[in-house]
Amino acid sequence: MLTARITALDWTVVALYFTGVFAIAVWAIRRVQHGERTSSSYFLAGRNVGWFVVGASLFASNIGSEHLVGLAGTGAQSGLVLGQFELQASLILLILGWLFVPFYVKSGIFTMPEFLERRYSPAARWYLSVISVIGYVLTKISVTIYAGGVVFETLMGINFWTGALVVVVITGVYTVLGGLRAVVYTDLLQAIVLIVGASTVTILGLAELGGWRVMVETAGPGFFDMWKPMSDPDFPWTGIAFGAPIIAVWYWCTDQFIVQRALSARGIDDARRGTILAGFMKQLPLFLFVVPGVIAYCLSQSGKLELASSDQALPALVVALLPAGFRGLVVAGLLAALMSSLSSVFNSCSTLITIDIYKKLHPGVSERRLVLVGQTATVGLVGLGLLWIPLMQNISGTLYQYLQSVQGYISPPITAVFLLGLFWKRLNAQGAIASLAVGFVLGMGRLVAELNKDSLSGFLYTFADINFMHVAIFLFLICAAVLVAVSLWFPPPSEQRVAGLTWSRAGNAELLADSDPAKRRLDRTLSIVLVLIVAAVMVYFSG
Repeated sequence: MLTARITALDWTVVALYFTGVFAIAVWAIRRVQHGERTSSSYFLAGRNVGWFVVGASLFASNIGSEHLVGLAGTGAQSGLVLGQFELQASLILLILGWLFVPFYVKSGIFTMPEFLERRYSPAARWYLSVISVIGYVLTKISVTIYAGGVVFETLMGINFWTGALVVVVITGVYTVLGGLRAVVYTDLLQAIVLIVGASTVTILGLAELGGWRVMVETAGPGFFDMWKPMSDPDFPWTGIAFGAPIIAVWYWCTDQFIVQRALSARGIDDARRGTILAGFMKQLPLFLFVVPGVIAYCLSQSGKLELASSDQALPALVVALLPAGFRGLVVAGLLAALMSSLSSVFNSCSTLITIDIYKKLHPGVSERRLVLVGQTATVGLVGLGLLWIPLMQNISGTLYQYLQSVQGYISPPITAVFLLGLFWKRLNAQGAIASLAVGFVLGMGRLVAELNKDSLSGFLYTFADINFMHVAIFLFLICAAVLVAVSLWFPPPSEQRVAGLTWSRAGNAELLADSDPAKRRLDRTLSIVLVLIVAAVMVYFSG
């Protein structure tokens, strides 16, 4: 049986990691303090971030501790099927870079709700602002803190709540003082540490097992088939092919948590290339996070590893396989994932509170005041995160799981109004509000039904039991139909409102006026290469 423990050398590596994070955070904080204290410098890093940092931050912000635990855990239980979502993300990132980014950057917006207001109405902005803030507090912040506590307790022997408390406070401090600049540049270090640490786990795990061929033989071919039958309760191919992209477009192309990194870029070219880099980086989780779960399963089958539950796959591998020092590196990588996600959600949520709520209620407020409000909002979010820690003990595992499904039910109407609104200028404010309202009612209705599924029967039970990705398909189609029908019932929006916010040949040329043609040609080539890589991986793991 493989066993090991965290040593003094591991703690030294973790300490060095924290030192590096602090050094970068202090540099970023001094840049903020010495520069002009404007809302743009605080919330969007002065819109002066290069493509490499944008791409690394997109990747690091997305990969949280719960992401690692969940991907490896599902790998140990179901094989590589969850890798589909990572591969799809690469393609959706191309949609962000090529379709959405030109409109976002050219319009000079700070937030996604602000874009909805320009395209539709203030009511649409309020809806997305409130939904986003509530969703961040209930899901992203709580999930990240919870998973971080698991990492500390499993790998480092630190009390669950103590470990979570320490990281929440540390992350909150540099996010409050440094704003987005501190977030994106610490993300760069954290992405590097995360990739190196996870690569070490995969390589040493395969070596211990005897190589890729032994892993395939031990796990069986079913573990390496990404396409499950339509009847599969968890990952039907229809849901993955048609439902998952709807949720992915919302997450990668319209969610403030992600898009804020692209908004901080120097221009359209840097934003687009950053999304392409992130697309290439999103190929890694399949091999660095999902495959280790399969390795853990195979080692447990051969009696070399004790695996109490599938969610313990990655922590168990780290403790059992890695030599002293490398364990510390991987622990640092897990902490990097936790801190990058947490700092990103703190910053994005404070941006929404400041720009979309406070500034709307107090027009004409000074730039310095906006920065102060943003810092205060971040402190408040840190406080909510700390208050949430003891409350998590009283939340059942079932309810906790369903809290996360909220994202799957609120995303279809948001995807519909953003995506369709870019392509058809006839869509108006009345259609958008009707679509968002219908989608919200149906989505929350599904959530309530799911929570009470055992007491339902007939149609209501069927409605509550449908796979959430299939639900996303139906919700999107319904919301799109409502958006179109209601828009056609009311007068079209004025040309002034939709100018520069909907796609057209002439408008597209104007959007790209500041873009370098040579960079666009190279980016097109890189994008084609990325699509071919994704297709090759999907075919290879098609059973």
